[in-house]
Amino acid sequence: MSLADGLLVLFFAFLGVAIIVTLVSSGRSGPLLMALFGAASGALLVAAGAVILAGGRPVDLSLWSIPGLGALHLALDPLSALFLIVAGLVFLPVSIFSAGYARRYEGRYSLKAMAVNSYALFASIALLLSTDSLLLFLLAWEGVALFSYLLVNFEHDHAPTRSAAYLFLVMAEAGTAAVVVAFMLLANGAHSFDFAEIRAAASSAGPGIRWAVFLLSFFGFGVKAGIVPVNAWLPRAHPAAPANVSAIMSGTVLNMGLYGILRTNGDLLPLTQVAPGVIVLLVGALSAIVGILYATTANDLKTMLAHSSIENIGIVVAGFGGAFVFAASGRGDLAAILVTAALYHMTNHSLYKSLLFMGAGSVDEAVGTRDLDRLGGLARWMPLTSIFFLAGALSIAAIPPFNGFVSEWLTFQGILRSAELASRAVQVAFVLAGACLALTAALAITCFVKAFAMGFLGVARSPEVRRARERPLITVFSLGIPAALCLLLGILPTYVIPALDRAARPVVVETSSAVELVPPFFAPPPYSGELPEGFVRDFHDIGAQVGQGLLPGRGLVVLHRGGPDRHVVFAMAPSYMILLLVLLGGGTYVVVRVASRSRSLRRARQWDGGLHRLPHELTYTATGFSNPVRVIFRGIFRPRTIEDLHETMSEHFRGPIRRQYEEVHVVTRLFVKPLTRSARWLSDNLARMHSGKINTYVGYVLITLAVFVVLAWFT
Repeated sequence: MSLADGLLVLFFAFLGVAIIVTLVSSGRSGPLLMALFGAASGALLVAAGAVILAGGRPVDLSLWSIPGLGALHLALDPLSALFLIVAGLVFLPVSIFSAGYARRYEGRYSLKAMAVNSYALFASIALLLSTDSLLLFLLAWEGVALFSYLLVNFEHDHAPTRSAAYLFLVMAEAGTAAVVVAFMLLANGAHSFDFAEIRAAASSAGPGIRWAVFLLSFFGFGVKAGIVPVNAWLPRAHPAAPANVSAIMSGTVLNMGLYGILRTNGDLLPLTQVAPGVIVLLVGALSAIVGILYATTANDLKTMLAHSSIENIGIVVAGFGGAFVFAASGRGDLAAILVTAALYHMTNHSLYKSLLFMGAGSVDEAVGTRDLDRLGGLARWMPLTSIFFLAGALSIAAIPPFNGFVSEWLTFQGILRSAELASRAVQVAFVLAGACLALTAALAITCFVKAFAMGFLGVARSPEVRRARERPLITVFSLGIPAALCLLLGILPTYVIPALDRAARPVVVETSSAVELVPPFFAPPPYSGELPEGFVRDFHDIGAQVGQGLLPGRGLVVLHRGGPDRHVVFAMAPSYMILLLVLLGGGTYVVVRVASRSRSLRRARQWDGGLHRLPHELTYTATGFSNPVRVIFRGIFRPRTIEDLHETMSEHFRGPIRRQYEEVHVVTRLFVKPLTRSARWLSDNLARMHSGKINTYVGYVLITLAVFVVLAWFT
């Protein structure tokens, strides 16, 4: 048994022990046990995945055989190892966070149930990622859906929570039905349920089967990923769930949908046509723009973060789509870059979104509200939480030197390379997707400027804010773990990209994104041959060799040439950027301190339009901040007016104007409601068939029998 085998087996055994210990212990110890067992299990997942990505032997453990269905066994390749690492990096801090956060439910809900369902969800996710059997995959997939439902429905005495959890379960099962049909088509073609047999039989699949598997798997897995238009559950389930559950849902459960899309359409039955890739690209771009529009106008912190998850998943899916198009067009180098960028962004999103959900939970626990219109000034009372939330906001807004910048920048650069494709129609699709993603990036900055400024800066807009206090040390520490990882992944991309390259190998077999993106500037002369000696010398002259001899690896510069005879297409160096930012910041501080000592300063109370203390009623609110976006994109939002009252005084002077709107999500308006109306119309018409007369039912039987006789005659 290899090291990775042992770590994976130990993980499942550890969670089994955790469930037993939690069930026999007192309810009050549930949060502490969740922190201990959850953090340890997360560390085991990270270790098992890291061994595989570092070049260890893939996991291959036989479990048992089912007559007629074949053998079930665990298997872990580099792609699933990456998803396993990301899941572990989320489980670890969220479990620690739960030790303090879950105390708020003590005496009202079962903390044992939260802990046991969390362990079961961890095990289901790990099982889903570590199997190469369709049967075991579907079993684990159902486990993820069931235990996610139980965790979302934790506060079950609230009607909106029950409704949101039920909607999640119904949509998840609908997606599962589509996935089951897709897997049946795959298994039928290969006469096996094993991934290896399905890969071997992929070349014999006809165009019809390929399209059916693609559409069923893309939208079936897309339900769990939260892509438009099958994402109606996500903006309701995330705010309804406890904050630690929302962090796990956004950081890991959504990734299971992404894993299913990539595993099915990039590995088991790779897309060989351009058209499916274009569909994935455009659906991803549409999801991104729709998600960020609703996130920008939302005032509830968790609702805003839920819509932002749709946006970020859309960016990842758009990266997958671009990679599928390039791979089908014979451009494996560009496909490798976009797959790597998409996996990078998936990893980044899991880290900063779990951080932000935990931060929102800390704010809710300390203040009692998540409404940005009632917050403000929290940086004064919760300084550490504010700093870590700011790190998450900068990361998700793609501001260097944090991690979101690197993955979004690589995605944009990969999409811009569509100019090298031959088809004009495909180029137009890339242009539309790129425009949507560019607008998404701009709105993301607006969204999280609003979130941090209106939540943590300025003056307090409610008395509850002034009573807020910093959370316990263990809670703050749990926020610091993903915040530090967000910074590390932002300044060390040349160490992350080779690991992601190994993870992408099951999808992009022939090309290495590490070779395409990380030149060997640290290689000693004579150079490795990947780059001309003169080219390397020129970049050494501008500092590309800084750190050589001190740091391992290929270098600290991300650069793509696009071919041996081409100049540089794009380049960046976040590792050097952080050094420059530190020098500029330190230099500015020194200059200001020296200048302030050389002249006398007089401190006085500020003058705000004649007011010595600005009341919160006169400050900007979150609603006012985002109102321009709401007005500009009114054609998309199209809120329904439920009250519009104008009052006048003496028929000459206008008095108060009161308007109240009800938001109707664009997906609900364009997809859910038409489907609901169609289903209701069909059911009403079918109901008329139940006349209660025996002769009518006998007639139905005779008509059905006649139809089958005719069909049998002609076939």
